[in-house]
Amino acid sequence: MASTAQLPTEQQIAALFDKWNAALATGDPNRVADLYAPDAVLLPTVSDIRTSRAGIVDYFTKFLASKPVGKIQERFITVLDPTSAVDTGLYQFTLTDKNGDKSTVNARYTFVYELRGGRWLILNHHSSALPSPG
Repeated sequence: MASTAQLPTEQQIAALFDKWNAALATGDPNRVADLYAPDAVLLPTVSDIRTSRAGIVDYFTKFLASKPVGKIQERFITVLDPTSAVDTGLYQFTLTDKNGDKSTVNARYTFVYELRGGRWLILNHHSSALPSPG
């Protein structure tokens, strides 16, 4: 029997990054961690793998100190089924140090989302610094 569940649109999946980025802007690591599934895996750019909420909160506690603001540079969204999707591509973060000086970091990313209990949650998030050209 074919499923009658409706597939999410690419725009709906793209908006999940905006929600994540807005959570970063709050400076609250718990708000960010709330967007991850309880069994999520986070492979951050500059830290060890995180597989628990406590580990994810710990990572974002440190990361948010640099006031990160993310911007998608290039993205590819794949809707797998009514309850899962992948958003992958390139993003850039503007970071601000404690002296107010800004820097940027270009990175590759993958977010795997799953619809659970009516909420889209991050099941897997991988981020790695973009290698220098050449």
